[in-house]
Amino acid sequence: MSDFTMHEALTQELVENKYRLYLSRINSALGNCFVRESPITLYAPARYILEGKGKRIRPFLTLLASEAVCGSSEHALNVALAVEILHNFTLIHDDIMDQAELRHGRPTVHRRWNTNAAILTGDMMIAYAYELALEAQSERHGELVHILNDANITICEGQALDIELEEKNDATIADYLDMIAKKTGRLISAALEAGGVAGDATDEQLRSLVLFGEKIGQAFQIQDDYLDIMAEDGKSGKMAGGDIINGKKTYLLLRSLELTSGKERDLLNFIISNKGIEAQRVPEVRAIYQQCGVLEETASLINRTTEEALSAIDGLPYAEGREYLKGFANILMKRDF
Repeated sequence: MSDFTMHEALTQELVENKYRLYLSRINSALGNCFVRESPITLYAPARYILEGKGKRIRPFLTLLASEAVCGSSEHALNVALAVEILHNFTLIHDDIMDQAELRHGRPTVHRRWNTNAAILTGDMMIAYAYELALEAQSERHGELVHILNDANITICEGQALDIELEEKNDATIADYLDMIAKKTGRLISAALEAGGVAGDATDEQLRSLVLFGEKIGQAFQIQDDYLDIMAEDGKSGKMAGGDIINGKKTYLLLRSLELTSGKERDLLNFIISNKGIEAQRVPEVRAIYQQCGVLEETASLINRTTEEALSAIDGLPYAEGREYLKGFANILMKRDF
């Protein structure tokens, strides 16, 4: 299909087929990165992290963004790879800070090698991402590098805010939304913005893509919070209610503090002040969420934010790329893990 007049013309099967096709294309190209053998403790970890079971959501969005503004992703592949490599750099360094043991069921880079090797590999991957952007077939290399730099700085700000949020007993929803916009949302919007530049988008088209990315990023992260408490135990690869057990400040927890009083609010404050709660008490917290209406309210917020994202790109010129963007966003928002 090459002409789309309605979103309904794109079935989930069509979107999933395109995703699988592009996933193979992206993974094949990533396999040609970091081919140097020496120093082995620099390049082997970079290959290792890219061989994990990443979903490649961001580079797929980059390719679709290019198609939505110019009808082709032919010149956007290097840019998509740059985005994915930048994303994986953040994963390596996040795992160090979180002292994580596993990622995608495999030892994290700093556990498989050591912390020094992981830091060096992450640093090298940043520079490699910029090189890929500069090798893209585009006359707008300065813009591409600026987008990656801005994303990198913003992600670091988001990570710092996340660390500060852990120690903040009076955190607000505004604090939380600012943090996720920077830590999660900016790389999603940057992936789309960079794809637009690769497709020679106008300023107005870039603003539409960035807004789409910001909205999808927010909805995606709040949905993570929702699914943590609502998903079947083990389906996400994590224990249900893990955010509560670890005392993580999520949208649901912070909003519930605004909606409750008495012993229910005392329990929520206890989770924050003690940085967590016993796993067997998760059902108590879920019951509070249910009673105060935050679960229904959060589901409505996710749906509303997703609809705002879809509307943001209605004006993009190439219907096929535009509708694939919308279709993929809808699939992301219908996940149950």
